[in-house]
Amino acid sequence: MSVLLVEDDSLLGEGMRRALERVGYTVTWAKDGEEALAAVSTQKYSCTLLDLRMPHLGGIEALKQMRARGDRTPVIIVTASERPDQKVKGLDAGADDYLVKPFDLEELLARVRAQIRRHDGRTTDAITIGKVCLDLAARTATLDSNPVALTAKEYRILAHLMRKAGSFINKQELEDTLYDHNTEFESNTIEVAIYALRRKLGAKFIITGRGLGYMVSR
Repeated sequence: MSVLLVEDDSLLGEGMRRALERVGYTVTWAKDGEEALAAVSTQKYSCTLLDLRMPHLGGIEALKQMRARGDRTPVIIVTASERPDQKVKGLDAGADDYLVKPFDLEELLARVRAQIRRHDGRTTDAITIGKVCLDLAARTATLDSNPVALTAKEYRILAHLMRKAGSFINKQELEDTLYDHNTEFESNTIEVAIYALRRKLGAKFIITGRGLGYMVSR
């Protein structure tokens, strides 16, 4: 799962990036609203964390432009402003949640999980399909209630496929869950991870559609 972090404070942004990556998110870090708009034009994200006061283009205007483009990605405003009118403006512009600095990183992670869960239409952080259960909060997988050891890449790909079970996901979208758009990687990374997941979870758990990508059936 990928998160767009929009924050111009280098120290805070680095702390947020590390916290998100520690629990398995792929993070794209934009330093202002213009960079954020450029990022969402080339990649889909599971959640956006958006500061309000930034150079060049502020968070409210960036959010309005995102929503005007039809982007329905969950957005959590993260700002130092406690003014009620700023909160109202953010929510009216299309934000889904509002978190005031300073904040606890665990609360931030919980809010991200909650927004992704609601966007997916789930009520818990556990996804069960057949005999496979994935706990997105604990970042663990089981098969027939037995733990399955996954690498970080395997976990991210499996989580994305299970969140979107019933739909084919193309290779580019799966690559976006592993890397930001500036990262170079091996061309067969996805194929290697899919092979490993089938070996661990069963050959028929992930379906290949020629020209369509990969899918976990509901």
